Amino acid sequence: MAEQTIIISVTNDLTTDQRVARICDTYVEMGFQVLLVGRKLGSSQPVKRNYRTRRFRLWFNKGPLFYANYNIRLFFFLLFTKSGLLWSNDLDTLPANYLASSWKKTKLIYDSHEYFTEVPELIDRPRVKRFWKRIERRILPRLQHIITVSPSIAEQYQSEYGITVQVVRNLPELSRKKVAVPDLHQDNRKIIIYQGAINVNRGIEFMVKAMHYVDNCVLYLAGKGDLSAQIEALIEQEKLQNNVIMLGEIPQEELHGYTIQAHLGLSLEEDRGLNYRFALPNKLFNYIHAGVPVLVSDLPEMKGLVAQYAVGDWISTHEPEQIAQKIESMLRDEQYQLWKSNCLKAKEELCWEKEKEVIRHLI
Repeated sequence: MAEQTIIISVTNDLTTDQRVARICDTYVEMGFQVLLVGRKLGSSQPVKRNYRTRRFRLWFNKGPLFYANYNIRLFFFLLFTKSGLLWSNDLDTLPANYLASSWKKTKLIYDSHEYFTEVPELIDRPRVKRFWKRIERRILPRLQHIITVSPSIAEQYQSEYGITVQVVRNLPELSRKKVAVPDLHQDNRKIIIYQGAINVNRGIEFMVKAMHYVDNCVLYLAGKGDLSAQIEALIEQEKLQNNVIMLGEIPQEELHGYTIQAHLGLSLEEDRGLNYRFALPNKLFNYIHAGVPVLVSDLPEMKGLVAQYAVGDWISTHEPEQIAQKIESMLRDEQYQLWKSNCLKAKEELCWEKEKEVIRHLI
């Protein structure tokens, strides 16, 4: 029935978005019919889910024409598809969802995965940033149901617009299927891992260069993004092919199998805009669930979580030599086993099984 159908929309190709997959599964558990909508790229892998999916082929795949193309296509799809609830993920899907929900008088929930107008891609593009900010200012104060990923982002929206925003963090599930993955232990070196998008201001260039100064370790980069080609070229330029290995995009069901093999997880976002300053990345919780101590940037949300649960350490510089020194000192530190033990304790509290109760209460 239409009133039992939830249409959830994103601008990605559905293959690696862990947060959206968990939300879809939660609604399926609750007895709803779920339809997840995204887009299809030439490189997109097949998607197999226990709910319906739809991926649009678009005329444009980047820039202003992409966002216009996607939102127009999405608006008409939502308008003529029966549903009882629309779920909009991030500001780039909100125009179509807001217009369709207003036209159809359908309930709309907005899920802000990041502080969109402060993402690195907009920091140095004031005209584009102003465009998205106008959309945000026009729509957000009119919404009744908004969630986001960290307390700092929620407080920012509440302060700016006088609205109520609930927090639903990107937490993994305690129960997960075991999937066989390749063994990363090719020699006796310790494994350092970065998982996530290979994008700007995530500190990836500094991680790579730090491997010049780290002994008996190998860095694995699990993910892809706008900087993938540049990072691959940097690895060759620095002659670090034996010390830094790019795994590419890993299916979400396989990612945990790679992470549990690591000795240390990195999340070294730069303080470029409020989005990263307020971030609580998926990978941080994925490391914790894998029992892998973490090294994070000295940013309030990440540092606060690491300090609260004593699962690793933080660093206030992106100087490669100092990153290397911190990595080596952490791996030798007498607290290392305590950090590992604390990760396994923390995951019992930092899990989707508890966090999804917020989602249930939204209905």
